[in-house]
Order: sequence, then C-alpha cells, then structure tokens
Amino acid sequence: MIHPKLDHICTLTVELADIIEMGQGRGGQRRIIPIIGGTVTGAHLNGKILNLGADWQTVFDGGLAQLDTRYAMQTDDGAVIEIINFGLRHGPAAVMARVAAGEAVDPSEYYMRTHARLETGDARYEWVNRTLFVGTGQRLKRAVSIDLFALR
Repeated sequence: MIHPKLDHICTLTVELADIIEMGQGRGGQRRIIPIIGGTVTGAHLNGKILNLGADWQTVFDGGLAQLDTRYAMQTDDGAVIEIINFGLRHGPAAVMARVAAGEAVDPSEYYMRTHARLETGDARYEWVNRTLFVGTGQRLKRAVSIDLFALR
C-alpha cells in the first residue's frame, strides 16, 4: 500500500464577523459565524476569501466544537473556488476559554483539524475537483487561519 503524503497548498486567513448565537439545539449550543473576507497565500493557490458564507457551529457539552463551513475564494487570476470545510476544535477548558476570549493561543495547545472539499468550473484549477484536502487551524481574535494540505 502507498502511504499518503501531505503537500502544503495554501494558508487560508478567514476573517469573521461577530458570532450569532442561536441557542441550544438538538445536539448542542448552535452558532453562526459569518465569513466576511480574508486571504489565500501559498505555492499553489493565491487570492482572497470572498465576503460570503459562514461557519455553522455546534458546541457540545465538554467543549467540543464541530465546525461546518461553506465559503469561496477568488484566485489572483480570477477563478472562483468553493470551499466546504468540516472540522473539530477542542482542548483543555482553560485553553479554550482563552481562545474564546480572543487571546493569542499557541495552536499546539488545542486540536483544530479539518477536511475540505474544493470545487471550481475553471479549467485552470480543475485539479482541486480531484483532490482531497486536510487542514490544521488556529482561532484568532477576528479570524481563523488554516494551513490546507493536499492528500497525495
């Protein structure tokens, strides 16, 4: 069997608006966090995060946050690429309280991982339609930073 390799594709810096609290849902505390912009930088993808989309989160008892996002980027050469990103974030309660307060917390102190599906109709980037992606992330005060890797 071939063991998978990871190739760094880009870093997504996703700017966020204020959290919209929905209250307790069927499975946990529900919230929506609008995505309002950002940047895409890397060896394979560069551009901007468009001002559309959101993260529909569920925070379960014990602090596990399930991340469920849908948004889009526009590359520097004009291609539009949809991003659907699903992930988990958790850590010790004291660390997650610091993250929630907007403090700069070293991402090694908590777990934030995602798997992403990218899709475009632009032939120059057709390779994203046939690639699986995983990410490591960190929550910043008004943004999320995700290093996106292709699973080879």
